[in-house]
Amino acid sequence: MSADYAHLCSSLLEQCFGKVVQAVADCLFSATTRTLSQIVSSTKFARKEVVLALAVLIKFRLVNFEPSKNNPFLAEYALRREDVICLLRYSRYIHLVQTKYGNVGASIAEELLNAGSETATALLLKCLADGENKAESAETYRDTFLKMISDHYIIKLPELVPGDEQDEAVPKFQRNECDYFMLPNIDLKILAQIQKGEATLSKALDTACVWSLNYDRFHQEFRDDIMKLAIERKLGENAAECFSFILNLVYNTTDPWQRIFLNLITFVEIKQEIERKFFYLELIKYLDQYICLIVDDSLGFLRKVGDTGGGQYQVNMEKTFESLAFACVEAVITERFGSKAARIFRVIRFKKFIEQEDLQKEAMIPAKEAKSLAYNLFQEQFIHVKVIKKPGGGGSGPAKAFYLFQIKEKDTVRMLLDNCFKSLYNTIRRSNYEKNEHKGLIEKSQRLDSIVEAMKERGESDEYIAEIVETFTPPECEILNKVKNRIKTLSKAELTVDDTIFLLQMYQHHCTTLPTGIQKFK
Repeated sequence: MSADYAHLCSSLLEQCFGKVVQAVADCLFSATTRTLSQIVSSTKFARKEVVLALAVLIKFRLVNFEPSKNNPFLAEYALRREDVICLLRYSRYIHLVQTKYGNVGASIAEELLNAGSETATALLLKCLADGENKAESAETYRDTFLKMISDHYIIKLPELVPGDEQDEAVPKFQRNECDYFMLPNIDLKILAQIQKGEATLSKALDTACVWSLNYDRFHQEFRDDIMKLAIERKLGENAAECFSFILNLVYNTTDPWQRIFLNLITFVEIKQEIERKFFYLELIKYLDQYICLIVDDSLGFLRKVGDTGGGQYQVNMEKTFESLAFACVEAVITERFGSKAARIFRVIRFKKFIEQEDLQKEAMIPAKEAKSLAYNLFQEQFIHVKVIKKPGGGGSGPAKAFYLFQIKEKDTVRMLLDNCFKSLYNTIRRSNYEKNEHKGLIEKSQRLDSIVEAMKERGESDEYIAEIVETFTPPECEILNKVKNRIKTLSKAELTVDDTIFLLQMYQHHCTTLPTGIQKFK
């Protein structure tokens, strides 16, 4: 992990949990594992504060712990570095759930994100106590919760293994993939009794089962949306709908996070799936043509590998995200250096290796301008130079050297990813600076809004309300509007940069052997 990512993680943890948790996480980030005493010694915080910070990080699934190899009665803690950036995507998770399950699902997801992990009964009690959806019944919440588990958006955490007193120093957990999405037994009668105060939470039947959001399932949706949106922009809505059915069909027999190729499917299977679930005649009528369009497209989403069953097809994740990632890289180069620099980049990538003289001819750019743009790209590490030395005549003359431009694709993506981390960190810091710099003005505006709202509820006259509003002077209004617009722009920038980060992470997962945060739940 790079220093830029470390700074970003530190900033996110401080924003969400405070200084103590940030210091503990920074300590764990700089090492593979650490014991409690090592963390206390490094952070200089009291042992009680460090224990509480570790408990928060474990509850939010940001820290794992295991018995030490040297001393099985001593726990060693490790930070799940790849999952820290998920804190930034909470709003996207809630929005996705809201589009699929409505306000009830969004309420469940929000409470679960705020709690980190929680038992089903305790979670539903929090949702029912929330004032936003009081009209909804407990049964509606329960059914939505169970539906989200069935669709793998919520996952059960490993259960604690009861052991002897000697084993209680470091708790152990039982991991069974078959139980991750097993529906819990939620008794609505006990839930109603707890609401009325006639029973305690300990009487619930599911106190041993703790649930959390399944980030991998959300990331799968985000990844699929990227592919479907790319096809829709290029080939149309029907082609995107066709590809959506292909993905859903493939996921029935393939691990969604398989790195390169997904399992084979036939044309007959695709047609039967669409006829069973979709009644849009135009798509069914021209299905073979839409599939041919996707197969022949240069992005390489789908490839034909056989003729059995009307044709066998395979989703090519490697080619897909290589194309999408380098389309993103070219867009960045175009924004920074212009379209001619992007053309030079494409030529080098197509030719693999090329000399300076040949580059200007292939790109059809004047020699001086081509040389300047190429060296700008070289300076920013978008392209690299490979030196090939050839010995002189007879072995005694000076060596002749050839300087060839090339693109190291993995290094280019990693460099751009680090730049995105740095950009995101700077955006968050700037947003926090704006909020702190104008904290008094923002708080004054919030107090005034609450006072005006209360006056309207009491039925005060419009003239009196206008007098109260006028206590906020025009210069203050102007400054506040500028600050709000600046913070809103920075928030949009955060989401946009995170989209780029996610796309580049998908490239790393599907096109390299690098370790990524995209993995099966553990």
